[in-house]
Amino acid sequence: MVSAPRGRYAGRTATERRAERRERFLAAGLELYGTEGYAAASTERLCAAAGLSTRQFYEEFTNRDEVLLELYDRINDEATAAVTETVRAAEERGAGIDELIRDGLRAYVTTTASDLRRAQIAFVAVVGVSQAIEKHRLERRARWVDLICEVADAAARRGQVPHRDNRLVVTAFNGATNELVHTWCLSEPKAPLDDIVEALARLLIGALVLPDS
Repeated sequence: MVSAPRGRYAGRTATERRAERRERFLAAGLELYGTEGYAAASTERLCAAAGLSTRQFYEEFTNRDEVLLELYDRINDEATAAVTETVRAAEERGAGIDELIRDGLRAYVTTTASDLRRAQIAFVAVVGVSQAIEKHRLERRARWVDLICEVADAAARRGQVPHRDNRLVVTAFNGATNELVHTWCLSEPKAPLDDIVEALARLLIGALVLPDS
């Protein structure tokens, strides 16, 4: 009979087991924060939902704020990747600016809001938790402004929109996006996500395409 390698248990290394535990805590956070809100989900409830101990929790996280931030960053990272890939594909096939913007916004809304728990974390639960988390949230929002401005600048070079500094209007659009999805999360009945995409597309197309007066 061959002995298992040192440091392995049930065929998994200690690193693999810790990674699995971390994912279980994150899955518990997604469910609790995304359905009941951040304030309602204590560390003890996170541990119970994950089926793990508080000792194991503190081996992975300093506090439950870290769980919220990791979920928030994961959602934003996945949305950024989806939007970047979608916009690149639209640019490569020579899509018009209307199609490019709608495709990019659909990728964003689908990634962040198809699962209501993700939308609740990204647009509701993360708001106003603490100064540190609010600072982080605003920094992540600023990255979206940078990305949209880069897309607009590339469109301007292709002659699809006027050449100008779009940072102020894109910042306003970014705020409108967060407010719209925040309100959508808390409303019943909820409008179809296609309606959210279309409302945002009209705002952004109008902002980028409208000529200077």
